[in-house]
Amino acid sequence: MLRLSDFDYPLPPEFIAQEPAEPRDSSRLLVLDRKNGEIRHAVFREIGEFLAPGDLLVFNDTRVIPARLNARKQSGGKVEILLLRRLKPQTWEALIGGKNVRPGVRLELSNTAGQAGPSAPIFAEVIGDLGASRRVLRFSQPLTPQLAALGSTPLPPYIHAKLRDPERYQTVYARDPGSAAAPTAGLHFTTGLIAALRDRGVRTAFVTLHIGLDTFAPITEENVEAHEIHAEWIYVPEETERAACEAHAQGRRVIAVGTTSVRALETASGITGRVAAFEGDTRLYITPGYRFRATDAMITNFHLPRSTLLVMVSAFAGRERILNAYDEARRTGYRFYSFGDAMFIL
Repeated sequence: MLRLSDFDYPLPPEFIAQEPAEPRDSSRLLVLDRKNGEIRHAVFREIGEFLAPGDLLVFNDTRVIPARLNARKQSGGKVEILLLRRLKPQTWEALIGGKNVRPGVRLELSNTAGQAGPSAPIFAEVIGDLGASRRVLRFSQPLTPQLAALGSTPLPPYIHAKLRDPERYQTVYARDPGSAAAPTAGLHFTTGLIAALRDRGVRTAFVTLHIGLDTFAPITEENVEAHEIHAEWIYVPEETERAACEAHAQGRRVIAVGTTSVRALETASGITGRVAAFEGDTRLYITPGYRFRATDAMITNFHLPRSTLLVMVSAFAGRERILNAYDEARRTGYRFYSFGDAMFIL
């Protein structure tokens, strides 16, 4: 049994980054060789020194939506809505903050973004209870066109500083709206760095994974493998299939930028053992013992203790090596979590 306590580590609050690095590629980079445990230190803009011509970087091009909404019940009680997943144009899965928000309850959305909003009020009816604070909401009109006026960027709860520029919680290549959180490993890349890597012969490809509930859901069972992971929508286009297969045929590496890219690539290779075009839901939960089919290296951030993401990187590099690297990162003053520094696991 994989015990949850084996994926824990101490982290004083001062190590949690409250603001992103400026410029983006000035963040630090810890390079971990998973074969021998060797650790090297660099600056993220130097990542090209660890790449070779023909290597393929796979980015998640999802874009964070203004998913945090304020609403009121007919009784006047305040409710916070965090949109997780669009099911239909007017129907969403969401996390609800508020008391007694049961099926049948009607909510009126508030305009808190300071922009011109809809001329008529927008209402949401709770039509499903998915357990805990998860609900299914049906809105009185399609919500996506109104999100800029009604919603705000949903930063993780451990970030307390106000984000002055919402674009700093987007990757520079974000283009497909649908996530409740950013694929944070990609926040370190600038357009200039990507262009420089391409000039050196590094290839790039894209997948889409819209990040939902599991970013916010810690593991609670002591048996890690008993944790339930929820569905997220992914899209792996044919051009990414071709690029990944060509890289492997040429003996080059497929390097996932972030755990979400890992999840998309591994889902898409689950049937044939090689990356194939795919569109649909994934419930892939990667734990130690998993055999990686598509991912040869991984760029990622430093993850929360007792999280599915820490479990995933431990499956990739080994739990002891990951925790040792985290100890080294703390000892040398790295910044942790969404706005923190990066790891390159070779």
